[in-house]
Amino acid sequence: MTAFSILDLVPVREGGSVGEALADATELARAAERVGCKRFWVAEHHAMAGIAGGATAVVLAHVGNVTSTIRIGSGGIMLPNHTPFQIAEQFGTLDALFPGRVDLGLGRAPGAGPELQRALRKDLHRAAEMFPQDVVELIALMAGETTIHPTPGLGAKPEFWMLGSSLFGAQLAARLGLPYAFASHFAPDHLDAALELYRRQFQPSPMLERPHVMAAMNLFVAETEDEAEFIASSQLQAFVSLRTGQPGELPPPIEGYRATLPASFQAMLAHIGQASAIGTAETARDSIMAFIQRTGADEIIFGGSTFDPAARIRSLELTMPLLAGADAVTSAWGA
Repeated sequence: MTAFSILDLVPVREGGSVGEALADATELARAAERVGCKRFWVAEHHAMAGIAGGATAVVLAHVGNVTSTIRIGSGGIMLPNHTPFQIAEQFGTLDALFPGRVDLGLGRAPGAGPELQRALRKDLHRAAEMFPQDVVELIALMAGETTIHPTPGLGAKPEFWMLGSSLFGAQLAARLGLPYAFASHFAPDHLDAALELYRRQFQPSPMLERPHVMAAMNLFVAETEDEAEFIASSQLQAFVSLRTGQPGELPPPIEGYRATLPASFQAMLAHIGQASAIGTAETARDSIMAFIQRTGADEIIFGGSTFDPAARIRSLELTMPLLAGADAVTSAWGA
């Protein structure tokens, strides 16, 4: 049966505040739990005015306290920004607070210029080269296989995930026997090749016996196609701003936004949007089912920031009831 989850960037809206973004995240998490989503993940970003999830473990503690059954986790922690020992302590704390509910998704992209490197006091490019060793060390710290034992952290059992948007993450996930989540919602180029490589090279581990894939999609659903495109336009604007080196807070939606763009930007958005479901609940369901059939994904995680937080919750409420048959599609793919 295909599982469905939520990826949140904790977006800060134009004219809004970080406090409001955090409150919106908790309401989204509650809604995700209510409609039957399996996980609620928060992504680590730094020094970006429009994203408030930088202190990822703190945000997850906040979300965990207002939910009771949904899994909470990182999608992901960029390990080069930290030491394995720090993350063992942070996620060991979360595991103690919310036992059996914590996911620890790990990525290697430093995603930082010289200013952030100085602020973090790290050579992030060198740290990225150490990523495979740091993942192994982090797992060993929690398993008690190191000379120093983190407290909290020793004996913690978060569900480890490898994140990626290239073949590197797929290879490492396969070698370590970890579930693999692909960032197809904004970097779809290597999706099919990465999933094929991961499944072909997968080596069973104490954490996972067989390959397990999550793929990300953008989800914007409303009562009409035009309304769905309208609410999606805030994130589309954010993509354009990011690609042109002018990231900022999440802007309000614009009617007919795509048509206002040069052809090159329309093509860029169409390319990024390969893994998107925008429209009515019925059209979105068809897009999601086709994506599951293409990828054979065991899980789908939905991104998609909206200027009006209620519009994202409404997307879930409209879509989730129509996805009950996704298990039949997945079973057919695997037959």
